[in-house]
Amino acid sequence: MSENFDFTGFAQQGQPQPQNLSRDDNSRAGHDNLLPIANVGRIMKDVLPPQAKISKHAKETIQECATEFIGFVTGEASERCRRERRKTINGDDICHAMRSLGLDHYANAMRRYLQRYRESEELAAALNSGGGGIQIDVRAELSIFRGDEQQGKN
Repeated sequence: MSENFDFTGFAQQGQPQPQNLSRDDNSRAGHDNLLPIANVGRIMKDVLPPQAKISKHAKETIQECATEFIGFVTGEASERCRRERRKTINGDDICHAMRSLGLDHYANAMRRYLQRYRESEELAAALNSGGGGIQIDVRAELSIFRGDEQQGKN
């Protein structure tokens, strides 16, 4: 596969440019920086019908695109951390990077995920510290149960 991905049209002035990764590049570093192909294939397969097949070329193409996307967003987040003299990139930096790159839809989805993640971490901490009396009605959160309740009300 000899395609190189060029996102230079997306870069803002003074921002780091993404690296072009190519399978034809014999450098060992290019291959080490790609996402694991098995993980990429598993993610792709999860959204397809069970009988669907995915070619090796399709997996490799998505592998390179996903790796490039992650590097592109992470580079933007890293630049923000550098400007603020911080060494650790956090979820808020990733959301900010997505927004500044014009990926608002992804940034909003990431913000919602990040909020739910933080809430679950707080809940886990409360349960582990002996907070005890917390009751959670999981059925209220699952859409399949909400549908059953609505049917029962009709």
